[in-house]
Amino acid sequence: MLPSWEPLWPYRAVLAVDARNFSALDSKSMQRVNVDIPPLLAQALSASNVSAHWERRMFGQHTGDGYVAGMDPEVLPALVGCFPDALRNALSRRRAEAPGDVLLQLRVSIHVGPLPHSGLGRPMVHTHRLLDDDTLRAVLNRANPEITNTAVIISQRVYEDVFDSGCLNGDALSAQFVRHLVKVKKFRQPAFVHIPGFDWALADPDIFEPVDAAEPVADQPEASASAPPPLAAASAPGTVNFTHHGTDGVQAYNHFGAGRGQQ
Repeated sequence: MLPSWEPLWPYRAVLAVDARNFSALDSKSMQRVNVDIPPLLAQALSASNVSAHWERRMFGQHTGDGYVAGMDPEVLPALVGCFPDALRNALSRRRAEAPGDVLLQLRVSIHVGPLPHSGLGRPMVHTHRLLDDDTLRAVLNRANPEITNTAVIISQRVYEDVFDSGCLNGDALSAQFVRHLVKVKKFRQPAFVHIPGFDWALADPDIFEPVDAAEPVADQPEASASAPPPLAAASAPGTVNFTHHGTDGVQAYNHFGAGRGQQ
């Protein structure tokens, strides 16, 4: 008898966004932001020429302060190369057209992996771990919301699939995506942060630490808080990390003036 087998779930590109400082809003403003986000995404994805894929999105759902959905992975070159700038422009138009509304800043994460039609699975969990990255929060906490309204993080898998394939859509450059290690709960993986319109060469490299290429493993148990931090290994040019170890091994993110617990 031939062995039984199960087919692999289809690969999905997962797009997740959430609004900075949502919990500080009053109830009416929360409702307005919740209503505004899907049309803003639709505008940005239309400008990225993938509106047809967005209309066929899978497991799309509101998350209170944001939205998450899956699409065919063929949209990844546009999500990486076009969508960040398009979303920044859509948010800027919203500010200009409705100056009395709450200024909206969005964090964005993009990942890819096998998922069932329900969207339940580890790639979905990892997408939200990326979205919860302290560095991504710190960027928008420090930024002027009238200037910087979008911060994007993509998984290393997405980065490699898009840039190594040479299929990038749009005018984004690989140098606009800066590698660092995401540590959220037991999740440990390298990812790439992108701030549309920002040149990372302007950042002070002396305050960054390189990512240890041997360390990143997804869902790896965290080391003891009393253990000394490992020495950082040499990394590729331009690789930077926003984290440092404070007293007693506590992680801090002080480049952007924000630590844990900020929205």
